[in-house]
Amino acid sequence: MDVCQINGHNGLVAGKQGDGIPRGGNNLSLGAACWPCSEDPEMADRPPGIQGGPCVRPQAAYLQRLGVNTAVFERRHVIGGAAVTEEIIPGFKFSRASYLLSLLRPQIYTDLELKKHGLRLHLRNPHSFTPMLEEGAGSKAPRSLLLGTDMAENQKQIAQFSRKDAQAFPKYEAFMNRLALAIDPLLDAAPVDMEALLRGSLLQRLRSLSTLKPLLQAGRILGAQLPQYYQVLTAPITKVLDQWFESEPLKATLATDAVIGAMASPHTPGSGYVLLHHVMGGLEGMQGAWGYVQGGMGALSDAIASSATAHGASIFTEKTVAKVQVSSGGRVQGVVLQDGSEVRSRVVLSNASPQITFLKLTPQEWLPEEFVERISQLDTQSPVTKINVAVDRLPDFLAAPNAPSGQLLPHHQCSIHLNCENTLLLHQAFEDAMGGLPSRRPVIELCIPSSLDPTLAPPGCHVVSLFTQYTPYTLAGGKVWDEQERNAYADRVFDCLEAYAPGFKSSVVGRDILTPPDLERIFGLPGGNIFHCAMVLDQLYFARPVPLHSSYRCPLRGLYLCGSGAHPGE
Repeated sequence: MDVCQINGHNGLVAGKQGDGIPRGGNNLSLGAACWPCSEDPEMADRPPGIQGGPCVRPQAAYLQRLGVNTAVFERRHVIGGAAVTEEIIPGFKFSRASYLLSLLRPQIYTDLELKKHGLRLHLRNPHSFTPMLEEGAGSKAPRSLLLGTDMAENQKQIAQFSRKDAQAFPKYEAFMNRLALAIDPLLDAAPVDMEALLRGSLLQRLRSLSTLKPLLQAGRILGAQLPQYYQVLTAPITKVLDQWFESEPLKATLATDAVIGAMASPHTPGSGYVLLHHVMGGLEGMQGAWGYVQGGMGALSDAIASSATAHGASIFTEKTVAKVQVSSGGRVQGVVLQDGSEVRSRVVLSNASPQITFLKLTPQEWLPEEFVERISQLDTQSPVTKINVAVDRLPDFLAAPNAPSGQLLPHHQCSIHLNCENTLLLHQAFEDAMGGLPSRRPVIELCIPSSLDPTLAPPGCHVVSLFTQYTPYTLAGGKVWDEQERNAYADRVFDCLEAYAPGFKSSVVGRDILTPPDLERIFGLPGGNIFHCAMVLDQLYFARPVPLHSSYRCPLRGLYLCGSGAHPGE
């Protein structure tokens, strides 16, 4: 085998050329591929099949379409890394980790013919619902904020809290969409190759100048407003939103997208970049759209796998890769599997995290000490605890009571933001975690994918996804995330839910609690971080994962990084 690809979060892709027989796998989704031995693919001048997308990377499918013999290995019993569907509670199918789809590059959707291979999407409109807890409302229901694609309706909703904000909202959307238009092409382009510019030969330096083109184009699009847009990327999101709006429910709702998955407060400088990722999202040509996958997120992984296998790729589960094998000349020559067998390969593409790729799988003697130190110092803090819940009826929110007939209402398909009445609540929840304590009033994003996809639960029942924060990886006072601590935190989350939707706790059939250590152990997410390493300014673009090694290469010849720890970090 000439090319070996390590794909995803929990396995390895590998295979012996010609026989299609697996020789092993890994703790992340790993992938291996091979070119015919008569060819000598030199990948130093281009990203080796790097694509944006979900937790399961489609490199194997692309390689196989190009005639590269490809095999994929997963450590777990199910393919997909963090994009999986699992029946944790009998009859209820959960998108156990990743739970919403967006940022799937349109060319991947088209090139891999994912619709042909079974991918079905449910777009959400409206898409955001923020109910209030309002004391002293008397007989009136608490207010709520419902946002979707209808701008006039959005303005009507916002006007409940501020007519000024209702007028400003279309201008804010246009402002952010322009920034997304400028930045979006950078997601499909390799970052500026600083190593070639600073250390390369004259030819390499000239070639690297082409990587400046998307950056210069972005600057031209932003034009004279570049200073304002620079502030969006570098300032606290509260500072940005305060310049546009006065109503706290609107600001807090928008701010949740700036801190989701990040151990950051809305007051943290640079928090606007994660918000921008949500603005840049899109599905089926709709900018900013996020949707549910029919059958759960695992159906996306299955569609990508089907596209790959249709062209001859082989996929194996319950396999583990032990290490990357290096020749005496200092070049990758394959991988060694946990069972001791070897897979020979000229090139290895790793979609595992930088930490697993370089600190666990790669022999340290072949990597520069400074590089290893930088990788070991990556910020991987994560605030996330994911709770999957099976319920026997729809949540009934005080701010938007269920219909007497029990029929689904528009807000049930939304991302439902709880404990988001104001940005101070978000900041206080963050401060709790900074002290080593789970948030006393957690920030909760609640989704009910079965509202649009009834195949996920028995008739009349539903699956509920709770993406909660902030929970520290390491608890204060020497405590550990044992069953008692997990359940205590989940009970706190359920108490919050009960305040917004009385009767929720009595509707629960079962639950699955995934703290940061659980997300790390099960899905290979370092520190539980859904991006592999934090999306902070010093770990983005040509500094992702570390400066001078952002072009998907590493100091070891033949080894490439293509997961979330590489640019663009989706």
